[in-house]
Amino acid sequence: MRALILGAALAAAATPALAEFKLSSTNVKSGSPMAMAQVLGSCNGQNVSPALTWSGEPAGTQSFALTMVDTDAQNGRGWWHWSVFNIPASVHALAAGAGSEGSKDLPAGAIQGRTDFGFSHYGGPCPPASDHAHHYEITIYALKVQSLPLGETASGAQVGRSLGANTLATAKIVGRYGRSK
Repeated sequence: MRALILGAALAAAATPALAEFKLSSTNVKSGSPMAMAQVLGSCNGQNVSPALTWSGEPAGTQSFALTMVDTDAQNGRGWWHWSVFNIPASVHALAAGAGSEGSKDLPAGAIQGRTDFGFSHYGGPCPPASDHAHHYEITIYALKVQSLPLGETASGAQVGRSLGANTLATAKIVGRYGRSK
């Protein structure tokens, strides 16, 4: 019995720990207010998509997708501010501004879906004036497929459905933003 227990303990010790799938940003700190650089232009911001890095994806990851959704939007389903999909599995970062209008800094093959603003690029926070600070979930998805069969006109709902069927793991950070007028 001791040999069996010792063998199991040695096997567990020899098994490498699974890496934790993590998302981080130099521009957005989870739980903290988002900077004016990331805020939508019509709310006096600069509308620059945040710099993001990720690591620790599970084995079998063939591509990544990224979303930013205002979970406090009063439409009952969230407000889609950004989606990027078909990010190659070899890519582990997006530079600040990569998702901004006219940017050429997305990885080859990556596609930005249509936001709830009606355009296919990053749209920063801009909640209703005097509303409470809204939460903006930025989520990276490790996908089991090389690409999603969607184009730049895909809505957030379409992207979300496709992600649900193909996700191996997710990691997120949640920024906040509110405005007084």
